[in-house]
Amino acid sequence: MMKKLWPHARPFAPWIVLGVACSAMEAVFELLIPLVMSDIVDIGIANGDQSFILQKGALMIALALASLCFGLGAAVTSSVAGMGFGANVRRAEYEHIQSFAFSNIERFSTASLVTRLTNDVHNLQMSLMMSMRLMVRAPVMLVSALIFSIRISYRLSNVFLVALPLLAVVVSILLVTTGPLFRSLQEKTDALNLVVQENLAGIRVVKSFVRGDHEQEKFRQRNEDLKNTSLRAFGKVVINMPLMMLIVYGTIIAVMWFGGQMVYAGTLEAGKLITYFTYITQIMMSLMMVSMIFMMLTRTVACAKRVTEVLSEVPAITDDGAGTDGEGRPLRVAGGSIDFDHVSFKYNAGASEWILRDVSLHIPSGSTVGILGGTGSGKTSLVSLIPRLYEADQGTVSVGGRPVASYTMEELRESVSMVLQKNTLFTGTIRENLLWGNPEATEEELWAACRAACADEFLERMPDGLDTDLGQGGVNVSGGQKQRLCIARAILKRPKVLILDDSTSAVDTATDAKIRGAFAHELKDATKLIIAQRVASVQEADQILVMDAGQIVAQGTHEELLRTCDIYREVYQSQQEGGTIDG
Repeated sequence: MMKKLWPHARPFAPWIVLGVACSAMEAVFELLIPLVMSDIVDIGIANGDQSFILQKGALMIALALASLCFGLGAAVTSSVAGMGFGANVRRAEYEHIQSFAFSNIERFSTASLVTRLTNDVHNLQMSLMMSMRLMVRAPVMLVSALIFSIRISYRLSNVFLVALPLLAVVVSILLVTTGPLFRSLQEKTDALNLVVQENLAGIRVVKSFVRGDHEQEKFRQRNEDLKNTSLRAFGKVVINMPLMMLIVYGTIIAVMWFGGQMVYAGTLEAGKLITYFTYITQIMMSLMMVSMIFMMLTRTVACAKRVTEVLSEVPAITDDGAGTDGEGRPLRVAGGSIDFDHVSFKYNAGASEWILRDVSLHIPSGSTVGILGGTGSGKTSLVSLIPRLYEADQGTVSVGGRPVASYTMEELRESVSMVLQKNTLFTGTIRENLLWGNPEATEEELWAACRAACADEFLERMPDGLDTDLGQGGVNVSGGQKQRLCIARAILKRPKVLILDDSTSAVDTATDAKIRGAFAHELKDATKLIIAQRVASVQEADQILVMDAGQIVAQGTHEELLRTCDIYREVYQSQQEGGTIDG
C-alpha cells in the first residue's frame, strides 16, 4: 500500500519534513516550561527573589510563544501536505478509473468507486494531517517527559511500571477489536451509497410504480446497518477514553500519595513534585494520543487497502498491442470495413454460457447493416466488441482491415461512433453536449447535425436554442428528444463506423425514416450498423443479420430473409397492420 500511495505524497515531502520538525520543536518547548516553573517555586518563591521570578516568568512566556509559533507552523504544513496528498490520490484514482474497461468497473460497482474516491481518500488525508501532528508530538513528549520525570525522582517513577503495561493492554485489545469493524464500516457505506444512487437515478420509475415506501425501507435497513456498525466501532473507541482516564487519575493519586510522603520526609522539593505532576499528565496524555493514533491508523489501513485496490487494478483492455506506421505514429483506421473471424465472447471468464459463439462476418465499408434478434440474443455484445468496449475471448475482430487491438483505443474510438441503448447527456447546455462529438464544430455544422437527427424540430421552439440548459442528465428533454440529440452528437463525429443500438426506439416511425434517410447524405461513406426492434427500421439495409442465442442464424436482404428465415418472417408479419402471431 505504501508503494502505491507514497508517490502521491512525495511532492509534499518538504512540507512533511518541515511539519514533523515543527511538531517536535513545539513539544520540546512545551516540555521546558515545567522545568522553569519548578525553579520559580523552589528558588524564586522560596528565597523571595522577585527579580528571579520575573526573569523566569519572562522565559516561560518566551517558551510558550515559541511553542505556539511552532504549533502554528505544524498546523499549516500538515494541512498543505494532507490536502495536497488527498488531491493527488483522488486525481490518480479518477484517472486510473478512466482507463478501466467495463468489466473492471463492474468488478467494483459504481457506488463503491464513488465511496473510494471521496470518503476513503478523505480519511487518508485526515490521517496524514493528524499523523504529522500527533505521531511526532506524542512520542517526543512521552519519551522526553519520561526522562525528565526519572531525573526528578527515580523512586517515584516506579509508578509507571504499573501504569504503562495497563495502558498497553487496553490499547492492544481496542486495536484487535476495532480493525474488522472499521473495514465493515466502509463496506456498509458502499451499500448505503448504492441504494441512494439507484433511487435517485431511477426516481421516475420509483414514483411511477409507487415504490417509494419500498425504497425507504431499503434505505432504512442499509442506514440502520451502517448506524449499528458505526456504534459498535466508535463505541469501542469511546470506551478508550474512560479507561485511559481511570489509569491516568490512578497514576496521579499514586504520585500524590508517594510524592507527598517524600516531600514531608524532605527527600523531594515541592516545586519538583509540581513539575512531576505536569510531566505525568503529559506522559498520560501522550499515551492517550498514541492510542488514538493507532485506532485512527486501523481505519486508515482499511481505507488505504480499498484505495490501492483501485490503483492496482489492471485494466482489462490496454494499448499494449497497438502498432505504428512507418513514421512511428499510431496506426490510423483506414476504412469502415468490419470483420468477425470465429469470435466468441462471455462477460465473465468463469461463466459456463457464451454470449457470442463462433461468429464470423464481413461487413464492407460504407454499407448499412441491420441487426435484429430477441432479448439476450447478443446484439449489443456483438457491436460492443467493435470499439473494444469489451475484448473478444476467442477469434479476432477487425476494423479497416486490421485487428482492433492494433489500434490505440483513442484512434479506434475516434473512428467509431456509438449511440447506446441508454442515452446519456451531461449537465450543461445542448451545445456543450453536442460538442462532445466535435469540439471544433461550427454553428452551421451543429445545426446540420441536428437537422440530420431531426432534432431541429424541437430546438427551434426552445427560446435559447442550442444554449438551452439540459439540467442533470438531460431531465429537461423527453426520451425521444434525448435520443435525437445523442444521434446528432454521433453524426458530428464524422465516424468511419456508426453504431445505433436501438437508439430510435423512442421516436415515431416517420421521424425514424427521416433520420435513416439523412444518414445516406451526411454519412454516405460510413459503415452503419443499426440494432432495432422494428423491421421497418432496417428493411432497406444492404444486409440484415438475425441473431439468436449468440449466433447469426440468418443473413441477407429484407426480401431474401422473408423467403428463407422463419424468425424474421414471423417478426415482420407480427409488426404489419392486421398481422397475426402464431401461438
